[in-house]
This record gives sequence, C-alpha cells and structure tokens, in this order.
Amino acid sequence: MSVWVWIGVALLSGIAAIARFLIVALLSARAAGSFPLGTFVVNITGALLLGLVTGLAVKGDALVLIGTATLGSYTTFSTWMFETERLSEDGAIAVAAFNILLSLAVGVGAIALGRVIGMHI
Repeated sequence: MSVWVWIGVALLSGIAAIARFLIVALLSARAAGSFPLGTFVVNITGALLLGLVTGLAVKGDALVLIGTATLGSYTTFSTWMFETERLSEDGAIAVAAFNILLSLAVGVGAIALGRVIGMHI
C-alpha cells in the first residue's frame, strides 16, 4: 500500500469513529428504555453499506479505504457485546437476548440487501 492509502486509512478511520460516536450519542439521548438503539442503528447501517460494497465488487485499495478503514471504524462489535453484557448484569436478560437476536437477524438481512443492491447498480 502506498503512503497515500495509509494516510487515507488514518483519516477515514478517524472520521468514521467520530460519526459513530455522534450518532450513538444522539440516538441514545433520544431513546427511551434500556435497548442500545444507537449501537444497533450504527451496526445495521454499517452492515448494509458493507453489503453494498461487496455487491459492487470493490477491490484493492478502495476496499481497504471503504470496507476496512471507514466501515470497520464506523461499526462496533465490542460496544454491542459490552452493552449486551451490561444489560445482563443489570438483570435485563430479555432485552439482552433481544439485542443479540435482533442485531444478528437484521444485520444479516442488511448485508444481504446491500449486496443485492450493489449487484444491480
């Protein structure tokens, strides 16, 4: 990879992480209840976009910049797991299970939808 790709990775990763933080903060402040809506929305939109990138057959440096740097920094598996564990510790077992099942089902669906869209563009 060229130095420009590395610079792009650094910049896009930072921008995507800040976007994730802002979206999660905005949605979490407006959402009622214990369900981690902000993280859910970020991860589902990231899954949709990653599916789109796959459907478009993006490769090489563009895939590194879009898929890894941008979408990898935008989505957050670790926060999803942390929030699910926190729900369990707080006794909200049903909400934790719902978070896992809904995130997996909708996430896989979002990837598939994005891929189909990308293949038809």
